[in-house]
Amino acid sequence: MIIHPQFDPVALQIGFVAIRWYALSYIVAFVLFVWLGRKRIKAGNTLFTNESLDNLLTYGVLGVILGGRLGYVLFYNSASYFANPLAILKVWEGGMSFHGGFLGVVFAIWLYAKRHNMKFLQVLDFVAPLVPLGLASGRIGNFINGELWGRITQPENFWAMGFPQAAHADMLLAQANAQYAQWLTQYGVLPRHPSQLYQFALEGVCLFVIVWLFSRKPRPIGQISSVFLAGYGIFRFVAEFARQPDEQLGLLNLGLSMGQWLSAPMIVLGAIGFLYFQRKST
Repeated sequence: MIIHPQFDPVALQIGFVAIRWYALSYIVAFVLFVWLGRKRIKAGNTLFTNESLDNLLTYGVLGVILGGRLGYVLFYNSASYFANPLAILKVWEGGMSFHGGFLGVVFAIWLYAKRHNMKFLQVLDFVAPLVPLGLASGRIGNFINGELWGRITQPENFWAMGFPQAAHADMLLAQANAQYAQWLTQYGVLPRHPSQLYQFALEGVCLFVIVWLFSRKPRPIGQISSVFLAGYGIFRFVAEFARQPDEQLGLLNLGLSMGQWLSAPMIVLGAIGFLYFQRKST
């Protein structure tokens, strides 16, 4: 079993200023957004210029940060944050929701399109292929932090990883399961799926390849966004089977996690949108 390296969450510190890997993962995501966006512009997409792309990024940054944080507060830990509202501002401690960030970005894009007299779905279609590699960067940030670890797996599996950061969760599981107690005594940690890396591969790399390749040919308006929507929903739904549910929530109805319940509508809407926009164009 591999033991998580327990990276220092601070990448660089100058005096009292600390730059965290988690923050750098967001910066990398924004840089990738601009780089890929300019590649699309250079390839002949006339919807944006380099300057207008930079302006769109400003809207997107605000949308992902505000939406991601508020989404985590509302979807995953509302009771705790409502009891201590000032903690909502402590973004550097982690706690961001993709689904909240997604809604925040969609609203930001709608606002941008309205203010610049552009078609909302066209802007969405331009943005969709630029997002997955940024998600991949965020999952690497999660892995470096040793957070959002996976569920228990067999210790002999080559992918099994122990997370010392999960010591409290390991102890609770060991108290309720004799096999886990034996493993904890033997290894000092419980063997888990490195689910952050699964999500990096699925929601990040695989989704990028699919959406990027799909967007290289002319498509009915709205269809590229639909592929992203359904693709993310499917990959996230699958990855959640290996990811440990949030301690304060556990598994919900039908044994599904909050992430799966939030992803299910994305799959349905993405599939319906794909067929609808295809038929609308014929």
